[in-house]
Amino acid sequence: MALLAAETGGGTRVGQGAEGAAEGRPSLWGRCPDGAGGWQGGSDIGMALGIAAINQAVKEGNPLQTVRVLRNPDVRLCGVVAECAASYQAELGAIAAARRRSGNPWVQHRLKHGMDYYFSLQTFEGTWEQPHPCAVSVAHLSREEIQSTITRVTASHDRQRLWESHAPVVARLQAQMRGFLVRREFVARRLLLVQQALAARRIQACWRGYRQRKSYRERLRFLQKNTCAIVKIQAWVRMWRARRRYRERLRYFRRRVSGSVLRSANPPLSTVRRFAHLLEQSQQDYWEELELLELQERVVRGIRHNRQLESDLGLMDIKIGLLVRNRITLQEVVSHCKKLTKKNKGQLSDLLGQSKERGLKALSKEKQKVLEGYQHLFHQLQSHPAYLARLIPQVPQSKSMAPVIFALYNYASSAREACLLLRLFRSAVQEEVRSKATRIQDILTGDPAVTHLAVSFYRGARGRSALREILAGPVQDVLQDKTLRIHTSPVDIYRGWINQLESQSGRKSDLPYDVSPEQALGYPEVQRRLDISIRNLLAVAERFLLAIVSSVDKIPYGMRYIAKSLRTALTEKFPTATAEEIDKCIGNLLYYRFMNPAVVAPDAFDVVELSAGLALHPDQRRNLGSVAKILQHAAANQLFEGESSHLRVVNPYLQAAHQTFRGFICAACCVPEPEERFSVDKYFETVAITKPVIYLTVGELVNMHKLLLEWRHTVAPSPQDPLHELLEDLGELPTVQSFIGRPESVRFSADPSWEALRTASRLTRRSPRARATEPGRPLCRACSTKQMLADVIQSQPGESLVEVLHTPASHDQETFHQRLMKRRAACSALVPDGARPSRTLAADGSLSLEEKKRTVVRNLRHLESLGLVSSASQYQSIVSEMAKDICRQRQLRQRRRADREELQQALRGLGAKRVFHEEQIDYYSRYLQACLAGLASRSRASWVSDPHFALCFHGFQISTLFPRFRNVIFEIVPCGEAGEFQVKAKFMGIDMENFNLHYQDLLQLQYEGVAVMQLFGKARVNVNLLIFLLNKKFFQK
Repeated sequence: MALLAAETGGGTRVGQGAEGAAEGRPSLWGRCPDGAGGWQGGSDIGMALGIAAINQAVKEGNPLQTVRVLRNPDVRLCGVVAECAASYQAELGAIAAARRRSGNPWVQHRLKHGMDYYFSLQTFEGTWEQPHPCAVSVAHLSREEIQSTITRVTASHDRQRLWESHAPVVARLQAQMRGFLVRREFVARRLLLVQQALAARRIQACWRGYRQRKSYRERLRFLQKNTCAIVKIQAWVRMWRARRRYRERLRYFRRRVSGSVLRSANPPLSTVRRFAHLLEQSQQDYWEELELLELQERVVRGIRHNRQLESDLGLMDIKIGLLVRNRITLQEVVSHCKKLTKKNKGQLSDLLGQSKERGLKALSKEKQKVLEGYQHLFHQLQSHPAYLARLIPQVPQSKSMAPVIFALYNYASSAREACLLLRLFRSAVQEEVRSKATRIQDILTGDPAVTHLAVSFYRGARGRSALREILAGPVQDVLQDKTLRIHTSPVDIYRGWINQLESQSGRKSDLPYDVSPEQALGYPEVQRRLDISIRNLLAVAERFLLAIVSSVDKIPYGMRYIAKSLRTALTEKFPTATAEEIDKCIGNLLYYRFMNPAVVAPDAFDVVELSAGLALHPDQRRNLGSVAKILQHAAANQLFEGESSHLRVVNPYLQAAHQTFRGFICAACCVPEPEERFSVDKYFETVAITKPVIYLTVGELVNMHKLLLEWRHTVAPSPQDPLHELLEDLGELPTVQSFIGRPESVRFSADPSWEALRTASRLTRRSPRARATEPGRPLCRACSTKQMLADVIQSQPGESLVEVLHTPASHDQETFHQRLMKRRAACSALVPDGARPSRTLAADGSLSLEEKKRTVVRNLRHLESLGLVSSASQYQSIVSEMAKDICRQRQLRQRRRADREELQQALRGLGAKRVFHEEQIDYYSRYLQACLAGLASRSRASWVSDPHFALCFHGFQISTLFPRFRNVIFEIVPCGEAGEFQVKAKFMGIDMENFNLHYQDLLQLQYEGVAVMQLFGKARVNVNLLIFLLNKKFFQK
């Protein structure tokens, strides 16, 4: 823009520029005010426009725009720095915001020559003359204000940069200054303390005294408020200290003194004498023994009573079955024989005599006897596992006994069966180790049948959930890692490398295809890939190992108990074997046989779930197989050598993992006994309300019978074994057809439904035969001798038993012995007669000490003649027996208390069972009465009276030689009770004989197979025909 000055009325206007000059109007260009060079209109107007632009940029608040207009050369501002744009904007904005805005567009600029230049912000015109009206905007920043602000901000920025460039020097200077100030203050403080040391100590002493007195008074007030609690606490502390001293004393005796009794094979007499008082029976022992005897008597009575109730229930069950069968048979007779004639008399008898049920469960005495025989047999097999334990190793594995054994124990479906099955496995393991293991390595290399049975059972439906919980996590990790490739064979890695090279290059490789493992390892690439595979293998194996060892509690209890039984059996059979060798066998059982198949084939054991039609990839199976191989070697502590020498780098890991496995094995074998685990004791079956039931196919029953007959002398080597008696009662091996009740000509396999037929058998226990077992005279003499010896050594000390017996007793020793006998007599007088247990043999209290010693000498000589003791060893054997009795005293008391609790629990169970049986008997009785009452018919005559020749048709015959008695009339009259009849024999109107006949007795005779019964000792009656007559005359159809 150009400045155009026009003189009008003494003023000059600026704004036309070159155009006005061209038109010929007068103009002033560059008139210098001092007359030297004329005016500089162009530069002044540029400056005014630049300042206006600066104000506008400050108003907009854009720092970049502001610094750009500040650098306008027309404004001629000095010291503008681009880094201070924000500061410029902030300072200038603050100045502009502080000013009041006005609506006047004119601004005034003071030029460097001292002239005032006026500029319009609306028209952008400038003039040196003051416009009218003279109102200049004060909100507009002038050049001087802008320049001063720039100078101040730039100077501050330069000063800040200067400080930053000399920051280390400033920091050191400040540090020196601070150090000087601190040292000066410290010196002044120390000087003050040195000068006032005496006063400071007095102040500190006074303050500590004040605090101590205050704390003491507070503590004293607190103790005074809690005097009762303090007394109790002191009492408890004194009690605790006394108890601690007592326990320390007990530990001392157990460690020093009791150890000589417990661990020494031949304890000295002085030690036995110190503990001889423990052989004394206290009053509490007598009362506990008496209570135990009473409980045993009550349990025996309860058992007998319940057995009688069970027998009554069985009899009533048979009666109900006979009633039901009689009604079914009667309906058949009525339908077949509308009229009773001589022609169908035989058919009638056959129809009345046969049973609807055939085979083993037929309702006949003979079949019931056979069924009971099998019940006794299988109960004997269940409750005495030694039989099957001897049978299992004899049977070839091709004839698997697993289904029969598992069915015999109902697949451990209850606590009783689970406990009995574990007893069988324990006995079978012990038998296997005892009879077949000559070296401990035989357990690793052999294939015991009991191991197959146990593993197949506990790896079944129950064990699969355990395997899934243990192995599902690491197996899923392996399966989901698609990049995992584990190759431990150098030849496979070499061939895979060649295949990869040929696939990438498209041409045949020059390397040979068939190489040995050593040649393959000569290639660096093969070695590199092998190292990667080994690292991956060890990482995966470590995850599996951690999952296994941290899941001890998830392993089925049965497997852990079998491992414990195997460890015990191996320790007893091979006492010189090391713990590591035994742990190898246990690891072989727990990992190799139980877990390893699930690691190799997780899909076969439901460890992982795969969709239908999917299967594991061969690479995944190879990966799992490699992991299983590493874990197997770790469990057996088998290092890689020989052909697998390239895997020697894995051997340190195998050794460390084996130690981890040993800890896992030790923890797995720490399980309680089955009786404790399942709370099964010797009274469990006695108090059970329902008898145990097993379900066997007829084929399984026959096969088991056949195996027992074939191996009876191996299974039961003793001729007096009850198993021989049970097998003799069953007789020869029956056929399947005889059990089912089909004709012999029908083959078992011809009807598939026969194979599904199962026989439910209630197991019963055969009552043992009573055998009188009285203690022998040598045993009684030995017990009496030990009791008298206890009295002697308590009264008279000595170094050896011979010295005590042959040294005369002093007066004090006799007095002490008398006091001991009186105290024992006083204690015995407080209990009833006969309360002492039979195992406690008290010496005669009337004997003196010398008399007892002479009696002991005679008894010892007699026992020596029997070979029980020896004088050459100074009768050390009987002293050792006394030490064992002392050690057993505590165990006997604990066992007595446990037996008391067990008997009390058994009594409660017997009471519940008695109530149940009584309710059943009451229900059966009411049911029988209702059946008999329902059979009675009032539609016919209430009595039957026929002459003998008419009743002969019904099976009545009289054994006599006199023909006149052929005219005897028999009269059958029902009694008031349902099912009871009175049979009268009349001759010429005179009652000759009376006989009460029970309908249920007739059915019982029919059940036992009795065809003819006698009445009055002379008349013979066909049972079947008499039942038909009673049904026809008195009972409903």
